[in-house]
Amino acid sequence: MSNPSAVLEKTSAVAPKMAGILDGIQSPGDDRLPAWFRDEQRAAWTQFQSLPMPARTDQAWRFSSVGLLDLSPYSAAGSLSKTDGREILERSSELDETSGRLVFADDHFLERDVLSEKLRKAGVIFQPLERAMIEHEELFRRHFMSQPAALGSAKFSALHEAFVRSGTFLYVPRGVEVDLPLETFHWLHAENAAIFPHTLVVAEDLSNVTLVEHFRSTDPHRAGFACGVNDLIVGPGAKVTYICAQDWSDKTLSVQINATTVARDARTLNLHLGLGGKYSRLESLSRLTGEGAHSDMLAVSIGDEAQEFDARTLQDHASPRTYSDLLFKNALSGRSRNTFGGLIRVEPHAHFTDAYQKVRNLLLSDDAEANSMPGLEIMADNVKCSHGATSGQIDDDEMFYLLARGIPAPVARELLVGGFLNEVLERLPDPVLVAKLAALIAGKFARRAR
Repeated sequence: MSNPSAVLEKTSAVAPKMAGILDGIQSPGDDRLPAWFRDEQRAAWTQFQSLPMPARTDQAWRFSSVGLLDLSPYSAAGSLSKTDGREILERSSELDETSGRLVFADDHFLERDVLSEKLRKAGVIFQPLERAMIEHEELFRRHFMSQPAALGSAKFSALHEAFVRSGTFLYVPRGVEVDLPLETFHWLHAENAAIFPHTLVVAEDLSNVTLVEHFRSTDPHRAGFACGVNDLIVGPGAKVTYICAQDWSDKTLSVQINATTVARDARTLNLHLGLGGKYSRLESLSRLTGEGAHSDMLAVSIGDEAQEFDARTLQDHASPRTYSDLLFKNALSGRSRNTFGGLIRVEPHAHFTDAYQKVRNLLLSDDAEANSMPGLEIMADNVKCSHGATSGQIDDDEMFYLLARGIPAPVARELLVGGFLNEVLERLPDPVLVAKLAALIAGKFARRAR
């Protein structure tokens, strides 16, 4: 590997807003990682250098505030103190009952709650990424970063691959059902820390698993940058429920790239809850590769002050008789903004596809802004596809009804917003998870009221 400082000089000419984030981060080729992985990081590093920064003139970044993508303040954090580590672990529990838990802070692995003996004997693997790439190399290499970033963030995907050093690896063998959810926590702690969380889930045929991931900051006003990737590989007849609960600080910049591959007769439900962050971009691809595949893509975002949520999605039907349903709901107050760009694509020969896409925005102030761009690309016959987007305000009659019964206006407003969002949460099959996410939303409302 060449001198890192010399590499930085070259990079600054290509992408000046990126140079700072590379300062102090392990350079591609870190000898603590396997040789094959270091080679892949070097290749990703080269790709990152060659790709341009996003521009608002790019269709994939239309309406986005690309001016916020200044990464120069951010760098890798140092090791955590024992006191900080203990405090973070004390805050890293949301579900009362789980099958296992992993905790990370500033890309450092802190703790793992071990799987039950029953699950270990069944072959379930739930461990940090850096162990999985050594202990399960063939399986890991087959699926790691297997889906290209197709929705605009190829440069950020390459940055992630070049510097990822920790994350979650979950493998569920054929026919195994994990009864209780698995849970992970990714924390931003140090000021201006940059992290690259990665999640790889491989669910073999006829398996069933739920993974809940929390993305949080230890300080609600501390700046940071998160560039995450998660890949869900759902085998024939398998069922995977994936929940991302994002509650970064109000000064965090984040890019999250999700890719889900759904095989024959498999079902997946992917729910993203967006609460925090200064600018949060979500890219979510669901590719249905076998007949009978089913994908639910759900999201809830609650914006206030000057928050911005930017979502880009693709429902890619590559086989006949597949089903997908997207429902995104956003509640926006203050000067917050939401942008949605989504496409349903039905590939040739993917006949008898059913695909739906619905985006609903609730504008709670005159300065809130929502931009929605749903789309269809149909290259097969005998399909049922629909898409639509709406934006509106709280219904005056509903508000009057609550006020007339003595309910204070702020409480009435929160009840109506909560009712608006519940349609998404209630799509979850587990009432415990519905209640936990509703509590996180209530916490956001409580913070906003202060």
